[in-house]
Amino acid sequence: MSLLLAVDVGNTNVVLGIFDLTKGPDTPLVCSWRLATSRERTIDEYGLSTLALMRHHGIEASQIKHVAISCVVPPLHPVLMGLAKTYFGVDAFYVEPGVKTGVKVLIDNPAELGADRLVNAVAGIEMFGAPLIVVDFGTATTFDVINAKKEYLGGLICPGLKISADALFERASRLPRVEIAEPERLVGRNTVQAMQSGIFYGYVGMVDGILDRLLSECPEAKVAATGGLSRVIAPSTRHIKHIALDLTLDGLRTLWFRNQGAGRK
Repeated sequence: MSLLLAVDVGNTNVVLGIFDLTKGPDTPLVCSWRLATSRERTIDEYGLSTLALMRHHGIEASQIKHVAISCVVPPLHPVLMGLAKTYFGVDAFYVEPGVKTGVKVLIDNPAELGADRLVNAVAGIEMFGAPLIVVDFGTATTFDVINAKKEYLGGLICPGLKISADALFERASRLPRVEIAEPERLVGRNTVQAMQSGIFYGYVGMVDGILDRLLSECPEAKVAATGGLSRVIAPSTRHIKHIALDLTLDGLRTLWFRNQGAGRK
């Protein structure tokens, strides 16, 4: 069996996914795991965690023939490249300027574009077509806009839902930390309920307000969501019709096939 290990490194989580390359470019995700992102972890710590998760699903290191990485945490670049070489004996395919994507990037400085946003755009076009708006609910919430010509136009970056909730807790001394979830009622009857309602519906309102403006400029666009909190927020919005939790991993698979696994050694 020839397997691809896809690694999506975000500011909060490292998401690992396995694809069976023998089934071709459209092979579905076999399994996935989520680790906390830590800039202090060593190659060995990430390596041993990855091997343990794989073995729990009956996957051996010898079955991993290729590794594809998207990373928005620069200090972890050499760590993850070292993981691929040390534990799987391969030179990882790393998403960086110059890789073949099939998407023309029209922002002022394409090198500024986060790898995860580019990968999401590639996967979103493959999955939903264009024009398209991708909303990624991660550490930051990003809105990425692709036109009908499959050109990446740019987007918006907002504080993530958890960042917003944490800021309220940290800056208001009498307010507790609350779970991020859809409240039972709009009008809270105690402090916790009032905070949950304000955080949740305030964020839904922000997302819908931004999408109102984007769709007025690109009315034919489909809207898709990804990211860990997409399942919490997206169902309560007016415009998000598609949720693809594994969008970034699927994009890494697509880019690996487009580049034939060729990457910087």
